[in-house]
Amino acid sequence: MGAAAEKPAENGLIDFRTEPARYRHWRLGVAGDVATLTMDVDEKAPLLGGYELKLNSYDLGVDIELADAVERLRFEHPQVKVVILRSGKDRVFCAGANIRMLASATHAHKVNFCKFTNETRNTIEDASAHSGQKYLCVVNGTAAGGGYELALACDHILLVDDGSASVSLPELPLLAVLPGTGGLTRVTDKRKVRRDHADVFCTTEEGVKGKRAVEWRLVDEVAPRSKLDDAVAARVRALAAQSKGVNGTAGIKLTALNRDIAADRIRYSTVDVDIERAERIVTITIRGPEIAPPHDTDALVKLGADYWPLKCARELDDAILHLRLNELATAVIVFKTLGDPAAVIAHDEFLTVNLEHWLAREILGLWKRVLKRIDVTSRSLAAVIEPGSCFAGTLAELAFASDRSYMAIGEFSGDNRPPATLTLHAVNFGRYPMSNGLSRLATRFLGEPASLDAAKAATGKALDAGEAEKRGLVTFAMDDIDWDDVRVFLEERASFSPDGLTGMEANLRFAGPETMETKIFARLTAWQNWIFQRPNAVGPEGALTRYGSGQKPNFDMKRV
Repeated sequence: MGAAAEKPAENGLIDFRTEPARYRHWRLGVAGDVATLTMDVDEKAPLLGGYELKLNSYDLGVDIELADAVERLRFEHPQVKVVILRSGKDRVFCAGANIRMLASATHAHKVNFCKFTNETRNTIEDASAHSGQKYLCVVNGTAAGGGYELALACDHILLVDDGSASVSLPELPLLAVLPGTGGLTRVTDKRKVRRDHADVFCTTEEGVKGKRAVEWRLVDEVAPRSKLDDAVAARVRALAAQSKGVNGTAGIKLTALNRDIAADRIRYSTVDVDIERAERIVTITIRGPEIAPPHDTDALVKLGADYWPLKCARELDDAILHLRLNELATAVIVFKTLGDPAAVIAHDEFLTVNLEHWLAREILGLWKRVLKRIDVTSRSLAAVIEPGSCFAGTLAELAFASDRSYMAIGEFSGDNRPPATLTLHAVNFGRYPMSNGLSRLATRFLGEPASLDAAKAATGKALDAGEAEKRGLVTFAMDDIDWDDVRVFLEERASFSPDGLTGMEANLRFAGPETMETKIFARLTAWQNWIFQRPNAVGPEGALTRYGSGQKPNFDMKRV
């Protein structure tokens, strides 16, 4: 993934592409199998302007750099087993999301900011679980709000015991909002903090220090400042012993993404984005691979970031993030593909056969995270499977992630492209789980186990539209006479209330088991989204508006 930005691009767009040489807020150092991510926020370099990032507070630009660093550690430094996350400021870890930014940003920006920060923290946990990179957070001072949320994403939290260092989630008493939903959820579901202790913690501005923080499981251990270095070294050794990461392996370079932006289009090497502004429809077309998979994993490493599945995943991720933050008026994202389905399957097969190789594993893991990002994107999603398309294996997941899918029957008049097909692969049955822990097909067929078995039985077959519809793999199969109905659906969808659609889609996309991830994003979509619009938080007399003015907020005390 590319991520970002010391300032908005010259045309006013938020750019999610960056690299360590451009970081303004983080320092990344690697020594053998230990990496150190130092948060040293440049208070004079906010993303949006109009505020200062004091006390290691952060905005989207800070988190974009963090997301980039976490991704680079996985691809460029696979030998790393322990990542130390610490502050470059004296006696302050992180003051959390910048309050001036939250007070001045648009509602949409606030919610998208919260969503991205939660995705980044999920990625840290994913790196621990699947890349063997364990995260140690060293809290040398105040860790408030989003600062503590950052610590919560790590495997182990070490708090300095000096009488002043503390952890806190003060958003409710200070700002009348929630701590990003990820904070509350991780306190209860991940760290198993008792409900009554959590209630005290989340309503206490000054937070919790020292031994009580350990007793309440808010942190894992404390150490006096004089013995901090020894405690860090001991914990690094313990975490490294737990890691199943690779030893002494050189990574690949995540080269810069090339992107050409015009008024109504974006062009990458494998992804095209076309924007119909008046209709509020965006079409993302993915071009399938044109060359065969490499002969072996040595050739894979040599290809590096130029290997089609990796390049395509990074470009698609950047496109989705761009649309989220810079194209807020769009209603529907339409997914199309173009290419040879057999070529897509060949690359899927190469990666799964070589799953024990670190780079193959990381590429499949990146696709998992990109698809999850699509799942929680607040746009209507549609897949249009036309002649000449390559919805197969990994790319078929785009159809299963969509709210609806339309597939063309046979050849269309005047179109010499091959009829549309849909081909399943083993990756469609668990390699890319949703936030609920199930594959998209298992979620689709939640009450139909026989349908899931029938889909598995069709693995490897190029299914035509009729067969795909019969097996429940697409919503509608249509011939060229009825194909104009797709356009009618898109226009109708764009006419609905975006608020109602966001709520409906978020409810329908995640059937099945509840997990920490589904709770985080559901609570963000419902509760934080709602709270961020309430006068008690953002009204002229609300807590966010009056913070720092010396005036107390004036709350409407009626419970809703």
